[in-house]
Amino acid sequence: MSPKKKFNEEQLCEDIKYLKMQSVMENYDPLAKDAISQKWSYPEYLARLMEGEVDLRKDRSVQRRIKMARFPVIKTLDEFNWSWPKKINRLQVQDLFRLKFVEEKGNIIFIGTVGLGKSHLAVALGYHACLQGKSVLFTSAIDIVNTLTTAQNAGRLKIELKKYLRPSVLIVDELGYLPVNKKGADLLFQVISHRYEQGSIILTTNKKFKKWPEIFDNDSTLTSAVLDRLLHHADSVLIEGPSYRMKDRVES
Repeated sequence: MSPKKKFNEEQLCEDIKYLKMQSVMENYDPLAKDAISQKWSYPEYLARLMEGEVDLRKDRSVQRRIKMARFPVIKTLDEFNWSWPKKINRLQVQDLFRLKFVEEKGNIIFIGTVGLGKSHLAVALGYHACLQGKSVLFTSAIDIVNTLTTAQNAGRLKIELKKYLRPSVLIVDELGYLPVNKKGADLLFQVISHRYEQGSIILTTNKKFKKWPEIFDNDSTLTSAVLDRLLHHADSVLIEGPSYRMKDRVES
């Protein structure tokens, strides 16, 4: 703005709207009054104004990542009931929330029977990753199979496959709960293979590794290839005990 040009508040508002700076629009006047009363310097006033805008944009970015993750529900580590599983390595799980595995493009595998909180921990870990600026996608193993089978039949496999390769963290829930045929097993392998050392997978399963051939159409060669890629850079968390969803019946 030229030194001789008079201040035009209407033009300022138009400029702020053009730049889509919502926090600046809402706070430039109140902060200006604070600046006068508290004798802030021009740089300090500007810094405080920009801080509000940055905080707002960061919050929007977090909310956008959470929405794109498609969590079925939001879960946090604080909500997890540590007293229910008979066996779980609490320190191991808590250490995962440092997200070192994401930086190293490693994998996490939660193993246990139904109702022990595997999905809870997977979602909580994914949610925490969103808060820390990581892109996440939640899906079930059978949804991957169904989506990619449809895409393959329509000649769109490469396009649809990218959806599972793009996020920093892919959560694959309930591997092994429903059987998959040879075609489905091959498609799951493609996702795991393409993400190998390229992005992290958080996986929940009700089957121990020795029973994984049952998941992959009893194809021992394919199963070995899947395990080789998943376990090369992985932490496995074993959870044991009765189902928490059966808690009331057990205690009655």
